[in-house]
Amino acid sequence: MQSIAKTREDLLRIFQAGVNRVGGRSVVHDYLQGLGGDAAFGLVAVGKAAGAMSMGALDALGDRVLGGLVISKTGHLDIETLKRFGLTGLEGGHPVPDENSLAAGQALMAYLSELPPGQPLLFLISGGASALVEVLNEGVGLDDLRAVNQWLLANGLGITQMNLVRKALSRIKGGKLLSHLGSRPVTALLISDVPGDDPAVIGSGMLVPDPGAREALSTLTLPDWIQRLTESGVSSMPTDAPNLELRILATLRDAREAAGEEARRLGYATRVEHAFINAEAENAGRRLALELLDAFPGVCIWGGEPSVQLPEHPGRGGRNQHLALSAATVIDGRDDIFFLSGGTDGTDGPGEDAGALVDGGTLGRARRAGYEAQDALDRADAGTLLEASGDLVNTGPTGTNVMDLMIGIRIET
Repeated sequence: MQSIAKTREDLLRIFQAGVNRVGGRSVVHDYLQGLGGDAAFGLVAVGKAAGAMSMGALDALGDRVLGGLVISKTGHLDIETLKRFGLTGLEGGHPVPDENSLAAGQALMAYLSELPPGQPLLFLISGGASALVEVLNEGVGLDDLRAVNQWLLANGLGITQMNLVRKALSRIKGGKLLSHLGSRPVTALLISDVPGDDPAVIGSGMLVPDPGAREALSTLTLPDWIQRLTESGVSSMPTDAPNLELRILATLRDAREAAGEEARRLGYATRVEHAFINAEAENAGRRLALELLDAFPGVCIWGGEPSVQLPEHPGRGGRNQHLALSAATVIDGRDDIFFLSGGTDGTDGPGEDAGALVDGGTLGRARRAGYEAQDALDRADAGTLLEASGDLVNTGPTGTNVMDLMIGIRIET
């Protein structure tokens, strides 16, 4: 039988292959390299992959990038390197917007106002943009914004629903940023972190009108205080986007397929599932593990973005760690099943870990350290247990963000 160490190593290699396929630097470089022409661009990059996508633009265009702004999460930017290329790097708040997010919004408005009228713009947008940069509607303050985002995150709303609310609070989301661009040509390159890869949802659609937002927002069950804040916010959304060329360069499907290719290259019979995993993480983890119990030896690959409804005082971890720990309760004691769940951006929740890789010995190692799985799940504290069991996956920022990959291996016994 194949060794535990070899199987775990293969699982990490399969995950990394999926992440590499959708890397922000490479996908932007490849697209712009094939674009042709000699136009020069001002650059605006926003999102967790903003730094990597900006470097891809510089690789392809060189001195045709005429300065700009790069806005990302703390720890995801090399600000000094960007400065050498004439780009200003800013860090906003994530997953909850903060003072830096509002400062980034003001910097964005100032940059756009100072551009020559005909200057072409290159926008690079990836997941996380919704929180990282913001310009709020009149009468909405930072405390309001924080409270709304905390409510959205704690109540397990999907990304599409969350972004509907965010658009209604903002002067730049839901296509509203278009009113600040004038008639200049705009190229927007996106990495999708949303189900269905809808550009109106990626980064809350800063450049994409969403004429159905008002009706969709009315279908959500929201507290009265959030409804009051959003009442006037959808009326100013534009209905069209002239002079905009938009392309989605990387998706979850691309990552799944690349992971599948690597699994086959390593010699595993492989099944790539395209159903989107968006259930509650604890239920999803058990279901995927049960599928592995019934599967033939080989690799199964899924993708999605599960949710976790947090207790009042959550512990350490994120949805991938929660899902992986739940899976570990099903495969406890097995020596033939291994399971990884990880965020393709390298961060799972507010911590620095990408997710976790569990096996049949995970819970035994945890028990010897004094931890019980169900207690950790109930307290949303999977990360503490998984650190003790030695099962956390830490990649650092990856330069991309296409939601989560879940990968299981069942080996011959």
